[in-house]
Amino acid sequence: MKHTHVFNFAVAYADTDAEGIMYHGRYVEIAERARSNWSHGVRIPDGDTGFVVRELNIKYMRPLLLNDEFVVQTQPVKIGAASMTIEQKFVKGDEICAIINITIAYLGSDMRPKAIPESILKAFE
Repeated sequence: MKHTHVFNFAVAYADTDAEGIMYHGRYVEIAERARSNWSHGVRIPDGDTGFVVRELNIKYMRPLLLNDEFVVQTQPVKIGAASMTIEQKFVKGDEICAIINITIAYLGSDMRPKAIPESILKAFE
């Protein structure tokens, strides 16, 4: 659909549990950093609230371990009038370790759904 953004990351000691496996909650934090990096420079019009998370789903397929280097591939898979669904794959080498699907809704100043401005849609192309 659209360009895939790649965000590099390495599992640090602070990301793991006692067994050296990346803690499940860290996936959400890293995905957020990858999405922030992907959307860097996208300007939300004055007065609008912007994007908020509406739904999040994580599928874990293979654990990431201490010192593993991987990438988060971020790509929009569905763009609606006031929302966007993004797929984020955690990939080590050729293996997909986890997939996060997140739906974000665009809100106006009244905290109600609002059509995503054309300037933002163009920035994500």
